[in-house]
Amino acid sequence: MIRFMKYRVFYFFISLFVILSGIFSLMMHGLTLGIDFTGGSSLQFVTSSGLSPEEMQTHIDSAILLLGNDLHVEKKIGGTAVEYTIQTTNAIDATTRNTMYSSLLENEIATQELRYEMIGPVAGKELLIKMLTAVLLSAGGIAIYVGYRFQQLRYGVSAVVAMLHDSMVLIGSFSLLGWRFGVEVDLLFVTALLTILSFSVHDTIVVYDRIRELRAKDALRSFEETIDMAVTETLGRSFNNSMTIILMLFALWLLGGETLRMFVLALLIGTVTGTYSSPFVAAPLLLLWKGKK
Repeated sequence: MIRFMKYRVFYFFISLFVILSGIFSLMMHGLTLGIDFTGGSSLQFVTSSGLSPEEMQTHIDSAILLLGNDLHVEKKIGGTAVEYTIQTTNAIDATTRNTMYSSLLENEIATQELRYEMIGPVAGKELLIKMLTAVLLSAGGIAIYVGYRFQQLRYGVSAVVAMLHDSMVLIGSFSLLGWRFGVEVDLLFVTALLTILSFSVHDTIVVYDRIRELRAKDALRSFEETIDMAVTETLGRSFNNSMTIILMLFALWLLGGETLRMFVLALLIGTVTGTYSSPFVAAPLLLLWKGKK
């Protein structure tokens, strides 16, 4: 048995440092919101031409400028065809799009529109409200259910605090990434956030269930020793489970394409944080609530 809880103050210090860094970044820079939240337009089309790549790129760059100046352009090359995804906070009407396509056609560049979406700023605000509501409802439901299953409120509250810890680390990380690298928060980020919440609680419940089993076997053992034993016995399982997820996500990061890359990154950060928080945040919180008896 390893005396993990002996260093619980150190674990709390690490968590506090990471979370405060994220909060500071949020206060100073906020989140870089995608068009899902700010409103705007997203246009995806594929081009093909017999021109040289240099000539083709020159004509495409000129045509894209017809859509406006505040543009985020992603390019994906597949053989002789090039796929473009353009996002802007402005509305791109049909006339503007047709003007761009006509300009490309005049320069012997064929185009095929794959997708066009326009999201109003009102819809973006509604999505943000729904995201926050979903997180709060999830936290409340999990606190009640875990507290009921373990017959003690502290289990539910400690599990939710650890879950919110993971949320704050992920949100703070994306605030820093948005500030330094322009990484945007979109609906895929919300999906990753909610996914990580379930993963975090699942790992925490494994630790808590082992604590309950050990308490039932030896009620005279101190609560701190019981938690140490539970963490020691479940840590290997948690680590192995997380490594399989991390390896899968790493493969998806390499092969999944640009569109999924930030989604995968959010899942990677959340998986690492969730693996850490279950034994080193949720379990120490339980001890802090109950004391050493």
